[in-house]
Amino acid sequence: MLIKALEKFGRYVILILRTLTVPERWSVFFRQTLKEAYKLGVDSLWIVIFISTFIGAVLTIQVALNIQSPLIPDSTVGYITREVILLEFSSTIMCLILAGKVGSNIASELGTMRVTEQIDALEIMGVNSANYLIFPKIVAFMAFIPVLVIFSMFFGIMGGYFIAFATDMITVTKYEYGIRYWFESSYIGYSIVKSMVFAFIISSIASFFGYYVKGGALEVGKASTDSVVMSSVLILTFDLVITQLMLAK
Repeated sequence: MLIKALEKFGRYVILILRTLTVPERWSVFFRQTLKEAYKLGVDSLWIVIFISTFIGAVLTIQVALNIQSPLIPDSTVGYITREVILLEFSSTIMCLILAGKVGSNIASELGTMRVTEQIDALEIMGVNSANYLIFPKIVAFMAFIPVLVIFSMFFGIMGGYFIAFATDMITVTKYEYGIRYWFESSYIGYSIVKSMVFAFIISSIASFFGYYVKGGALEVGKASTDSVVMSSVLILTFDLVITQLMLAK
């Protein structure tokens, strides 16, 4: 089992080295990157906005219900909501969700190209298929993920604002005060850096599993599932490492 894992890791490293080379035609690379940015990033905006809004609202309700105490100010609800969304939800949890959407998309696309011999055709023509197919996906997703994170932060906080506005659980004034209280702007940069690392993990792992598919449609589905599982495990692992490196004092 260990030997098999080391073999897979070696193949992954070789694939990434083949991928991260200078493109032969920059015009084609930029065109592919813009196409992938729309497909992987823009098409993911709706699910980011939808989930973030409802999670922000639910988080506000749960915090408000669990800290009803005369010793704890009501503004704590806004403060906790902001911290959870900025530090963990908009980067880690959102990337776990995107691993299912974006990762499975990449793995199934490349897997289908492999089983239908489209990748073999590129290799026969002398094209570096890894660089041509995978590099634009990695660059596009890493470049667009900060946009998704910012949208997630904004709509997550607005979801909590809606609860404050529509219910009597907490006043809008106290919620806004909690949102502004002791704000660390560096947390936004931390979340963006973390999400870019996760974006590389999702796109590269999914590309690896899809690129090396052998068989037919069943194997493509299995590769898609395996890429999501492996990406999720690595995201949680690197979340711990990055948090320790960037936030621990």
